[in-house]
Amino acid sequence: MASSTLICDTEPWKDLKAHVEDIKKVHLRDLMADTERCMSMTAEFDGNLLDYSRQRATLDTLKKLSALAEAAHLKQKIDLMFKGEKINSTENRSVLHVALRAPRDAVVNSDGKNVVPDVWNVLDKIQNFSERVRNGTWVGATGKPLKDVIAIGIGGSFLGPLFVHTALQTDPEAIKYASGRQLRFLANVDPIDVARNISGLNPETTLVVVVSKTFTTAETMLNARTLREWISSALGPQAVAKHMVAVSTNLTLVEKFGIDPANAFAFWDWVGGRYSVCSAVGVLPLSLQYGFSVVEKFLKGAWSIDQHFYSAPFETNIPVLLGLLSVWNVSFLGYPARAILPYSQALEKFAPHIQQVSMESNGKGVSIDGVPLPYETGEIDFGEPGTNGQHSFYQLIHQGRVIPCDFIGVVKSQQPVYLQGEVVSNHDELMSNFFAQPDALAYGKTPEQLLMENVPEHLVSHKTFTGNRPSISLLLPSLNAYNIGQLLAIYEHRIAVEGFIWGINSFDQWGVELGKSLASQVRKQLHASRRKGESIQGFNFSTTTLLSKYLKASSDVPSDPSTVLPKM
Repeated sequence: MASSTLICDTEPWKDLKAHVEDIKKVHLRDLMADTERCMSMTAEFDGNLLDYSRQRATLDTLKKLSALAEAAHLKQKIDLMFKGEKINSTENRSVLHVALRAPRDAVVNSDGKNVVPDVWNVLDKIQNFSERVRNGTWVGATGKPLKDVIAIGIGGSFLGPLFVHTALQTDPEAIKYASGRQLRFLANVDPIDVARNISGLNPETTLVVVVSKTFTTAETMLNARTLREWISSALGPQAVAKHMVAVSTNLTLVEKFGIDPANAFAFWDWVGGRYSVCSAVGVLPLSLQYGFSVVEKFLKGAWSIDQHFYSAPFETNIPVLLGLLSVWNVSFLGYPARAILPYSQALEKFAPHIQQVSMESNGKGVSIDGVPLPYETGEIDFGEPGTNGQHSFYQLIHQGRVIPCDFIGVVKSQQPVYLQGEVVSNHDELMSNFFAQPDALAYGKTPEQLLMENVPEHLVSHKTFTGNRPSISLLLPSLNAYNIGQLLAIYEHRIAVEGFIWGINSFDQWGVELGKSLASQVRKQLHASRRKGESIQGFNFSTTTLLSKYLKASSDVPSDPSTVLPKM
């Protein structure tokens, strides 16, 4: 569906630009008084309720956004993605993370081949291996069960699995299956992250999962070599085969590293890193911790949203509605950021994951055809769980910059607490804030209201809330593995919708490459300066000055050090 025509040149785009002037004349207080409008601005699927009535939008706005979706060929682009067409044109790849959670009997083609059997071959292998580790059939080099897992990966090989793990940690069913086990994630090349991950662990009972598609990612492989040394120094080099496995497609480098290729779990080039949590990248470590049956429910939840996204009419399609409203907020109302505010501590790692999925996907400056864009794309995503965020940055979103907010609530707490004599339960207290905050942002508080409350005149301006600040409310029925999968897929598809409308490629990430290549030059210089005493050359004055200070201040680092591992 690539076209040299930019979406901003279409009539629906121009119509929406003109429509902004109409919206500026209306306050959310007035929009929320229209009950018929509010009733129309909800969508529900499988117990998940989206309320977007607190958006700065009218029913006419939604009609215009629908026309924009048609002009952008949104339905065709969604169809092409599900059909396995190579919509990631800069890398000539399909985009098929939906195939990772497809049932066995589904058909999802790439290059004319149904990839679902390949997916399930890997899932079956993961189930078999994880069950052997969990039941003690597979043991470590000294015969002890492997009850602790460290997953090494970075970016999409880390943030997604960490989000799901953190969300499952307090789910009653998941707790039962995780009894006596630990799962940790090593991502940062900073040696402090290594120290924290191995602290308190015994190499004899630890399994390391190295996640790298190419087995060449610099940070991941240095961390992998570090943990290989940690295991080898304690148990001998031969122990690596029993204590390290891989998620990779490069079996040659896996074997060279010392891992048996039979213990490598594949994924495919049609899976982008930030969309890979449903592949072996996430499924393997999560299955080792919680058992495959729990993780399979997570996959089924994601698939349920995949089907909703693919087949539901746009007016009731939750990811489509969210995507269109995000485009409205960014490209027309001019709001560059979005706050993701889950009212559940179990979702504390959700915003960091969506940060990557969103900002790596849609942080682009050219169209899918390489044409520079005259409009901004992408959002600056950030967030914290409520009510923590309320005591952190809500001051800014109430009385400072206007930042559209995603409020995510859960009907049933994973861990309910009831105290005799309290007015409400702990979860009710949490949810009271979930329901109140969107209204506070929408309505605000006027100077007239404050004066009627006898607020001193010199404080009125300080206590005025302008309101008219948009948000959406997404209410989930519970937060089990199935619901967690649904939440993930809702956001994945929302981000794709935004990219499809903007006419960009949401599935490549060339922006991460330049820093990597420059770091390689610095790495070579540090090596030459440390080992051979060579002077710094080839860098600008600023970098040369910083490097010189760093080398001088760390001159106690030996030029050819013996192995030293963290001590905690």
